[in-house]
Amino acid sequence: MKRKKRSTVRKKRIRILCVTAAVTGILIIGIAVSFICFTIRKDDSVSPEELLIQYMEHIPRKEYDYMYGMLDVEASGNVTWEEFQKRNSAIYEGIEVKNLKVTDVVYDKERKMVAYHTSMDTLAGTVSFENEALFLEGEEGYELVWNDSLIFPNLKASDKVRVSAEQAERGEIVDRNGSVLAGKGVASSVGIVPGKMEDRQKALLEIAGLLEIQPEVIEKKLDAKWVKDYSFVPIKTITKIKELDLMTPEPGEEVLVEQQRQEKLLAIPGVMISDTQVREYPLGEAAAHLMGYVQNVTAQDLEEHPGEGYTANSVIGKSGMEGLFEKELKGRDGCRICIVDADGNEKEELARIPVKHGQKIQLTIDAGLQRSLYEQFREDKSCSVAMNPYTGEVLALVSTPSYDNNDFILGLSDAQWSALNENEDKPMYNRFRQAWCPGSTFKSITAAVGLESGAVDPEEDYGNEGLSWQKDASWGSYYVTTLHEYESAVLENALIYSDNIYFAKAALRIGAEELERALSRLGFQEEVPFEIKMAKSQYSNTEHIEREIQLADSGYGQGQVLINPLHLACLYSAFCNEGNIIKPYLVYRQEAVGEYWIPEAISPETAGRIAEGLKKVVNDPNGTGYDAHREDMVLAGKTGTAEIKVSKEDTSGTELGWFAVYTPEETERPILLVSMTEDVKERGGSSYVVKKDSQALTQWFFGKTSAPLTENATADEDPESN
Repeated sequence: MKRKKRSTVRKKRIRILCVTAAVTGILIIGIAVSFICFTIRKDDSVSPEELLIQYMEHIPRKEYDYMYGMLDVEASGNVTWEEFQKRNSAIYEGIEVKNLKVTDVVYDKERKMVAYHTSMDTLAGTVSFENEALFLEGEEGYELVWNDSLIFPNLKASDKVRVSAEQAERGEIVDRNGSVLAGKGVASSVGIVPGKMEDRQKALLEIAGLLEIQPEVIEKKLDAKWVKDYSFVPIKTITKIKELDLMTPEPGEEVLVEQQRQEKLLAIPGVMISDTQVREYPLGEAAAHLMGYVQNVTAQDLEEHPGEGYTANSVIGKSGMEGLFEKELKGRDGCRICIVDADGNEKEELARIPVKHGQKIQLTIDAGLQRSLYEQFREDKSCSVAMNPYTGEVLALVSTPSYDNNDFILGLSDAQWSALNENEDKPMYNRFRQAWCPGSTFKSITAAVGLESGAVDPEEDYGNEGLSWQKDASWGSYYVTTLHEYESAVLENALIYSDNIYFAKAALRIGAEELERALSRLGFQEEVPFEIKMAKSQYSNTEHIEREIQLADSGYGQGQVLINPLHLACLYSAFCNEGNIIKPYLVYRQEAVGEYWIPEAISPETAGRIAEGLKKVVNDPNGTGYDAHREDMVLAGKTGTAEIKVSKEDTSGTELGWFAVYTPEETERPILLVSMTEDVKERGGSSYVVKKDSQALTQWFFGKTSAPLTENATADEDPESN
């Protein structure tokens, strides 16, 4: 009887509140309160089964007030609204309940119990269980008797629901030989123990200055709710000074400066420095454009990747391989939900998602070659692409100048970020993804098109035109120029001497329509089928080669021809594969069997004839690539110097230097290397690139520091110019 009396009093209080609101004329508040009263008012026509379902429907909506209004408070141990709301919200929201379903609801009238089955999605997967709820009948209907077991059957008031997460380890990226390109590293975490600080404001200013961050950033971290006097509060991750670096006879200046900075930090009361695990890129600048980097997820990242397991503590790949293989590398965090007693002992596991560590990604890249090429070109604006021409395995992708992607892991200061973005050499610009004017490296392609179309007879002598030529007076003052005079202007000699005039004539004989058709078949105007998206190669800025002079210039790789270095390497693979163009790839395979991107692109006869000419470019003393000649190995290739100027009359334009070189004969380590360097004018032109490539190949093949150059190899003269 006591229970019923209390229930009646509570209901009267609610009715009085509603009436009072209406009488005072506060219409909006009155309607709102009346709505709540109507919602939680007991209805003796509603069965216990229906009430149970209604109660459960409020849980994922976080409508704890409605849930509380359905209780028999006295029979529920006089639980207060605050106690009820705090307990339910902490558990249900802590485990992130979604898709709660109630089935198999059955009411036992004698026991006054509703039996039911519940299932819900949580952070750790699906939780499901059988349970019972007690309903007592009052004057105006049934009321629920609540206790902790209504949340989970074995949960008691003194128990807690614990959520524990196991963070997935990000997968490593390794090269073809297993050398780590991206993996676990150790850095130093600078933190503050607030209780040990003495003069807080002075210390914050000093720490902020040494770490190059704003004092407000530190204040915000120290004021976080979880921070206690003796908590270690991480402020910034910095480079770890390794003992080996200090033990060297002459430690680098950067190491000494960093050591002094950390000593100053440790001298401030309350500052501690501890080891922390970070993502590390052992090759650093040598592979930054290829590998990319990871950063902490942002609010935007979380919005763009809902339901993919990212949290505020996650990292995400932002560029390069880190971004390309983000799904494979990130793994999946593990999570457990369990009930623990007052002493912290586990009573029951409710749900569990096992941790799934990220996959290891093995690339076809050779770290040694990657580093060697970078070291050769690190001071240049350059790019290099190396591949196995028979399998399509890409061995190196280098862009210089570069940046250290490890700096992004530690966090760039405003000064560092500005320096990167304002640097006129554009160290963050990925040059191997772009398309460039190919210069004379394109002559091999023109030769292939001419032979295949029948427009070029390889034995026909085009005649000695001297060092300049124009088709007729209709060209006005424009002439095609070349550097070398030679006898018998046939195809092979034209390749050896890199004769612009010969290939301008060849292009005119081929004709614009046929050249466009052939180049389209060779992959121009389309993307190279490769994991990394490369710029499309083109033969014109418009749909067609529109002028005769443009056509002539296109024959020797000028005009409006642009080509991506990887695409050019693929085209040169046809000279190794009897006319078939290899498909490049980057993910390592145990069985490296080549797949053709463009089968039968040219005939075996055409491929063989051009290959013989390219051998002589490197091995004939008159060849423009003779600086790469070796006594211990046969190489073939083609040089190129492309003029970049704003108009035909421009004499201040710059030059791009090219060298495409490959091993034409069977070897244990076949390679095809294409390198391009900007601003080679007055630095030796393409000869500058030839020497750099030769040094890199020597180091890769033999581990030597210098290539055995021939006696008449020059250091300052360009063997060709366009």
